[in-house]
Amino acid sequence: MNTCNPNVRELLNTKAVIKQEVFRKSKAYFKTLKKVVSAVADNLSDETCNLNESVEIEYKEEGTFECELRFSGDILLFNMHTNIFTFDKGHPIWNTGYIKQDKSRAYFSVINIYNFLADSMRYNRKADEGVLLGRIFVNREGHYFVEGKRQLSFMYNNLAGQTISDESLKNIVDTAIIYSLEFDLTVPEYKDVMRVSVGQIQAMSDEIQIKTAKKIGMGYYTRMTHE
Repeated sequence: MNTCNPNVRELLNTKAVIKQEVFRKSKAYFKTLKKVVSAVADNLSDETCNLNESVEIEYKEEGTFECELRFSGDILLFNMHTNIFTFDKGHPIWNTGYIKQDKSRAYFSVINIYNFLADSMRYNRKADEGVLLGRIFVNREGHYFVEGKRQLSFMYNNLAGQTISDESLKNIVDTAIIYSLEFDLTVPEYKDVMRVSVGQIQAMSDEIQIKTAKKIGMGYYTRMTHE
């Protein structure tokens, strides 16, 4: 009864240790990301950018695992998941030489990048929807790739050749800002808003209940470089 199960011991000494290492290092990477996002906000707010004074730029830190960047009518929310993930066997990551050489490299932390309308937060419009623009996957060696929309789907997909740095994070943040600004808020289809409840009308003075969201086309892409 006092013996240690060898399978339990092996898993704790390998898989559990790897996951803990990924988590510890990813906390440091996310801390770096927060500094980068804060610096982006400061730079945009600086007079050298010559922004119109009506354009609001604000950085806000929401604890260890979340921060947000507010710019004009948009918000980018960066959130690090506290769990560690791998992929199912059909994912293209398993075809990369980098992962084939060492399967332990296939454990990742996940940093989500969401886009919300600033007014959704300002007026507490709980029915409004945000959009997941991209997900940054980082392993224990600091190698990463991004799964996302448009530019975020193909600019950062070389897992073997990319490591997290201030510069790479700055490029990802800039790409997400540009992507958010390029897509405008469009009028919803008439049939989607033709019916409204009495409760929604009564609550409009406090919270606009009719759901508002950007309509962003194109699905998600993951094109892995097989290196």
